[in-house]
This record gives sequence, C-alpha cells and structure tokens, in this order.
Amino acid sequence: MSKIIFDSGISLDGFFAGDNRGPKNPMGGVSGQIRSWMFNQKAFWEYLGFEGGKEDSADGKYIRETIARTGAFIMGKRMFEEGEASWPNDLYKTAVFVLTHEIREPWVQEGSTTFYFVNDGIESALHQARQSAKGKDIRIQGGANTIQQFLNAGLIDEFLIHIAPVFLGSGIRLFDGIDKDQYELQIAEVIPSESTTHLRYKLIKK
Repeated sequence: MSKIIFDSGISLDGFFAGDNRGPKNPMGGVSGQIRSWMFNQKAFWEYLGFEGGKEDSADGKYIRETIARTGAFIMGKRMFEEGEASWPNDLYKTAVFVLTHEIREPWVQEGSTTFYFVNDGIESALHQARQSAKGKDIRIQGGANTIQQFLNAGLIDEFLIHIAPVFLGSGIRLFDGIDKDQYELQIAEVIPSESTTHLRYKLIKK
C-alpha cells in the first residue's frame, strides 16, 4: 500500500529554502548549499539523464532507493513555477499533481512525466496520486507550505530529512506552523555521510 512521504534537505538551522525565492531565484539560491551531497552523486545525474557526479557511494544508493519507491508526486504551484522554465524534460518520470487555483490542461512531456493541475485541494490531489502510483509511495515534493499542509492534515506516514552542515540564518523554515500534537514521531534510521546526515522518521497519528 502507498505511503505518503516527503524527502527534503534542510540547513542545520532548519531552513528549506532561502530568501527571495521565485522563478528567477529557485530555492532562494541555496540549493547548492543544502543539496551538495546529491550533486556529488552519479545516481542523481543518471536520474536527470546526464553524465556527472564524482561519487557512487551509500548516498547514491539512497537516491536510487527513493526514486524506485516513488510512484507519484504532489507539489505546490510555487515550486512548479520555479522549475517549469528550467527543469529538463521528463524529470519526474511519473505523474505530478500540482496544487493550484489555475485551470490548465495537463502538461504531457516526452517520456513518462505528466503534470496535472489540481484545483480542489490536497485531498483531491492525494486521491488522484494514489490512483496513479499503483501501490508505490506518493512523495510530497514541496515547497515547504505544501509539506506543512499535508503534515497538519495528518496525512504523512514517513519523512526523510537530509541535514546539511550549513547555517543559512534566514529563509523559509520547513516546520513552521506545524501542529505539534498531530503525531508521535519515531526515529527509524540515521545514516551519516561526509556531507549530510540522513534521518528517517515514521509518524503515528494520535
């Protein structure tokens, strides 16, 4: 059965993205600081369809496992708008459900990525993603506000955090406004590496 998950990098002081985030400044310009562990891995560039990366370590194995378990994505309009102009074709290789008030026909890319635009909320997006995922997991891709909505609705089963050894000082925090009484959290796995710390949590709804 599908799990509802998210998999996100944050800074050591808890920021998911930097200031002044927008289509001309994706992730507030901090992606290289938070996600450098990914960019070093051959698995990441293989997923994009490019050659690159200096390493094929346990971090790469982790990337491949996360890709393999994901059957559909959900994201917010803001994240979609940041990536629409620059993402390579067929980046997600599955269905992506975009939460938006904009009425728009599906964007069918070459390959297996199709973006569907959902106008009636997170429950509708989740229902459609479940049908598309065919038993694989549904990944809430972001941004932070979208992840917060799913957390506060009690819909997340598991999440994975990659803590980069960097202080940003300001930006968008991943866990702002979270209902702290929604879940019991269990640490399921801790995986250290040279450039990040991977943490896996299981969530049990109270």
